[in-house]
Formats: sequence, C-alpha cells, structure tokens
Amino acid sequence: MSDRKPAGSGFLRWGNRLLWANMILSFIFLYAPIVILVAFSFNDSRLAARWVGFTTKWYVDMVQSEAVMIAMENSLIVAFVSTIIATILGTMTALAMERFRFPFRSTYDGVLYLPVIIPDIVMGISLLAFFSLFLGGMNELLGLEGNASLRPGLTTVIIAHVAFNISYVAIVVRTSLGELDPGLEEAAQDLGANEWITFRRVTLPLIMPGILGGALLAFTLSLDDFVITFFTTGPGGTTLPIEVFGRIRRAISPEINAISTVMLLVSILLVIVSQIVQRRTTNLQSSQ
Repeated sequence: MSDRKPAGSGFLRWGNRLLWANMILSFIFLYAPIVILVAFSFNDSRLAARWVGFTTKWYVDMVQSEAVMIAMENSLIVAFVSTIIATILGTMTALAMERFRFPFRSTYDGVLYLPVIIPDIVMGISLLAFFSLFLGGMNELLGLEGNASLRPGLTTVIIAHVAFNISYVAIVVRTSLGELDPGLEEAAQDLGANEWITFRRVTLPLIMPGILGGALLAFTLSLDDFVITFFTTGPGGTTLPIEVFGRIRRAISPEINAISTVMLLVSILLVIVSQIVQRRTTNLQSSQ
C-alpha cells in the first residue's frame, strides 16, 4: 500500500489551524478588556493605570455610595415595571400576529421589528422628540409651569423601555407559538373546552417558558440600556448606566470598574437563566 497522503491534506490542516488561531484571537480581542476591567476592580490604587495590590474596598465604597444606590434602585424599578408591561403587551401582540388575520397585518409585522433593527440613538432621539412635544402640549393644556410642570423622569424612561422591549418579547413568544402543535388545542376543544379554557390550560402553560425567556431578555436589555435612557431621562431618573457615564467623564476609578463588574455579573446571570428557559422550551416542544 502507498503511504502517499491525499492531495490537499496539508492545505486543509493549515486551514484548520488558521481557523483555530482566528477564533482564539477573536475571543482575546472581545473578552480581554472585560477581564482587565474585572481585575482592576480589585486594584488597591485609585489610578487605574497600574496594579498595586488586591482589595475589595471599591465594592464597599460602591455599596456605601448614596448616588450609586439610588441609581441602582431606579434601574431596578425601570427594569421590573417595563418588563412586566412589555411582557404582557408583547405576548398579546405575538398571539394576535400568530393566530389572527386582520387588515395591514404585514405592515404591522414590519413595524414590530423596527426597534430591533434601527440604531438606539435614532430611537432615543425620536422618543425625546415625542416626549418633548407631548409633555409641552400637556403643560400648555393644563396650564402647568415651573416645578409643577410635567417633565421627563422615571415614567418617560419606563415608557421608552416598554416601547423597544415589546418587540423582543413578541419575537421570542412568536417562536414558541410557531413551534406549538395546534393539534393539542384542537384536542382540548374537541373535549368540550372553550377558547378561554383552552388558552389558560393548554396554550399558556406550553408557551410559558417562551414568555419567561422574553421577560428575562427584556429585563436584561432594560437594565443595561444607556442610549435610549440618556435621551428620555430627567431629574431624579438617573439609572446605573447613566451614573457610570457621569462618573467616567470625570475620571476612571476602580469604583467604576466595580460597578461595571456587578452589572456584568447580573447580565451574565440573566442571560444564563434565559438560555436555560429557552432550552426548556425547545425540549418541551420536541417532546410533544
């Protein structure tokens, strides 16, 4: 037998090595700054330029900072409230798009994807213009002036987060509805269940993992959002990303790294939980 290697095997071997090298370099390029950020959050020096020693005092200072705690509280309020509203509206939207036929359905389907497609800064500016016109008109209509006038704040931020989170929730829930076996609902109705009982006892439990996955995604996006929040917030509506931005304009300190590390860990945890819920949805649909 000949020991001659197949033509092109050396080229394929080098191609595989280059692909592996490209993957490793890409991961280093993407995640090395994050590793450095986390490491320097434990740096025992106020200057982030060089490593001095290990400490956890920046996390203690973060917890003891009133401004940071207020911003964190605002972020949680916005995330929780906007997630609840967006999940309800997004689920209803997904059900309407998947189960009903109505005029301009295709147009509405395209509009539904706009918050996912358009840049955040475009949506932020458009919401700013909308709130300026609306609040200005309401102040003139009600005769409100000065401190009594309606101004941007947590309420406008919540409305803005609901506006872009509805699309993400609807997309996730529509995926669950698309994979749902319609025979299960038909079987329930054949057994005497009306539409409401079928939805409550068959459809809703089966798509619940998708609803929870959409809610977790909306919560994560709301918690981390900066651009849209920056354009729609006002006095008393500072969230954690806005607080970090305000501090970083003055100086980059390990306390900012500590805040960013906490936000990173929360985001990673929410993404992991969302992936677990989505995997449960897939397994549930495949077992039907």
